[in-house]
Amino acid sequence: MAQLSFLRENMERIQAVENSFGPSGRPLSKPGRVLMGEGHLMKQNRKKTEPKVFFLFNDILVYGSVILSGRWHTNQRIIPLEDIQLEDMEDGVGCQNQWLIRTPQKSFFVSAPSYKEKRAWMDHIKGCCDSLLKGGTCRPGATFAMSWIPDRAAYRCMRCLKRFTATIRRHHCRKCGFVVCNACSTAREVIDHIHPTKKLRVCRHCHSKNGEEEMSRNRVDSIGNCLVVEDVASSSGSDEEEDDMMSYLPPGSWVNAEVEIWGP
Repeated sequence: MAQLSFLRENMERIQAVENSFGPSGRPLSKPGRVLMGEGHLMKQNRKKTEPKVFFLFNDILVYGSVILSGRWHTNQRIIPLEDIQLEDMEDGVGCQNQWLIRTPQKSFFVSAPSYKEKRAWMDHIKGCCDSLLKGGTCRPGATFAMSWIPDRAAYRCMRCLKRFTATIRRHHCRKCGFVVCNACSTAREVIDHIHPTKKLRVCRHCHSKNGEEEMSRNRVDSIGNCLVVEDVASSSGSDEEEDDMMSYLPPGSWVNAEVEIWGP
C-alpha cells in the first residue's frame, strides 16, 4: 500500500510540474521517474542574477523562470543528470553559498539562501547522479562548457583590452567564456559538445590554439585588471537587490523516495 500510495503521489507531483510550464514545456512523465525535490535558487546569467525554480528528478534536473508569483513557470530547461558535474565555490565578496553546475552545452553558477540549503542541493544532486551511474546504463559526461564571465565583471575586452562602449559591445567566447569585443571574436567554430553542427563565436586566441590550451588553464591568472566592476554604485545596488530576492526564496522540499516506497 505504501508503495502504491507513493507512486500515485509522485505521478501527481510530476503532472503538477508539467502543468506549471504550460503548453510550451516538454512532457516530464516517464516510467520509473521520481520527483526527488524542488526549490528556488539564484542563477547567474550573462547580464544579471535571477531567481529560478529547480526540480530534481532521479534522472534529470529541470529549471525555468518564475512568473505569476511562482504559480507558473516558463523557459523550461532539462539536463540529464549524467551530463552534470558540480564544483563547490568558496564564499567571497558578493558571492555566497554558490556552486557551479557544469554541463556539455552550458555551465552556470547558482546560489542558495543559506549554506544548509546549498549543501542539501549539492548532496541530493550528487546522490541522484551516483545512483543513476551505478546502474551502468549511463556514462558520465567527459567534456563541459566553460562558464561565461558576467558582462558587468569586465569593462575592457579581455583579449585586446579595448574599453567597451556603446559601439564596442560585449560578446562571449563559447570556448573560454571570456568577455571580448567583436573584433577579437570574428572566428566561428563547431564545438561538438555544445552543438554538433552550428558554428559558434570564439575568440582569436581559442581559434588560433584550437581551444586546447584555453580550456585547460585557470582563467583567473590572465584576467588581471580587466575583471573590475565598471560601476561600483550600480554593482552595489545590484548586490543589494539580489540579497533582497535571496531572502524571499523559500527552502527546497525533498522526498525520501527510498523510505516512502520501501519503508513500513
